[in-house]
Amino acid sequence: MAVNKYLNIYNYLKDKIESNEFEDGKKLPSENELSSLFNVSRNTVRRSLDMLASDGLVTSVHGKGVFVLEKQPLNFLVGGLQSFKEVSECNNLSYHTSIPLFDNVIIDEDLAKKSNFLVNSNAIKIFRVRNIDNENVILDINYFNSNVVKGLTKDIAYGSIYDFIENKLNLKISGAQKVISVEPACDIDKKYLDLNDSDLVAVISNYVYLDDGTLFEYTQSRHRPDRFKFNTFARRFHK
Repeated sequence: MAVNKYLNIYNYLKDKIESNEFEDGKKLPSENELSSLFNVSRNTVRRSLDMLASDGLVTSVHGKGVFVLEKQPLNFLVGGLQSFKEVSECNNLSYHTSIPLFDNVIIDEDLAKKSNFLVNSNAIKIFRVRNIDNENVILDINYFNSNVVKGLTKDIAYGSIYDFIENKLNLKISGAQKVISVEPACDIDKKYLDLNDSDLVAVISNYVYLDDGTLFEYTQSRHRPDRFKFNTFARRFHK
């Protein structure tokens, strides 16, 4: 019964935070107020608040109370393979995508070294800028193998390219190799992202394969670092 009580408080507060009824920087009701509202002990309330803090939703300020954190990070599962649309739906985000670049290119030697595509092969190059809460916080620089991802258009790129590949082209995406780094912001980052005071970007380079081993995508996903955290799960194997 006690378990239900602290979860009820947790879900009540979380819903109000995610719906912006409790806005960024807003002070939550006090422990005494929540104890009276739910007819529970302060220890039960504290357990709920600890869960919210573990989720990165609130912070406790000694002597002042508990406040909603201003920037709620997105959760990207490093060990998984998700489209931005899928991540946004998991995080209950409303977002806008703009595409300042959609072009056919030929892979030169420098890009071949970065992407692992063959020199002189054809690719579709796309810049997709992700706007969340009226800020441009992600720049996806995509290269797709033209011989594999046939019929890709700018209109499709506004939505989910993975959905197009899997459900329209009937291809099976198998997995990806990912390289994560933190780099100085380049001119392209400064042009398309609202970096504020940051001069760094978090970069995930993705090499994505079909189930037959064909490399069909190379993407650099460039993130403003204060808005994101990347999660993975590590398992220890025993002899």
